[in-house]
Amino acid sequence: MKITATLALALILNLLSFHALADAVGDAEAGGKLFKRICSGCHNIGPSVRSSFGPQLNGVIGRTAGSVEDYQYSDAMKSSGVVWTRDKLVAYLEDPKGVVPGTRMIFWGLSDQEKIDNLLAYLQTFQTQKP
Repeated sequence: MKITATLALALILNLLSFHALADAVGDAEAGGKLFKRICSGCHNIGPSVRSSFGPQLNGVIGRTAGSVEDYQYSDAMKSSGVVWTRDKLVAYLEDPKGVVPGTRMIFWGLSDQEKIDNLLAYLQTFQTQKP
């Protein structure tokens, strides 16, 4: 009985560590450099941020599109019904107008999956930050 319980606990811990690794895709430091270079002209992130030319991105993963109160979204974004899951953000970063036709976001898209993973790893570090 003790062996079964020990094996079950080991399996659960192994699965949990695998899940943590799956969520940790990308290099947040590299993503921060990329954010500064291609995103920070419009978006802010970090402690005590406010929206700028684009909405602030604290806690963006899991957030409903068009829901930051201090930003005036396009009608397309407000009515998109999009929830920013990791997969939806990947698709949006690759082709913003393909995910939300009519969006005002002026961005050509990223085709490099490593850059997308790095950028999302960086955004993930601000999930618990409040504006």
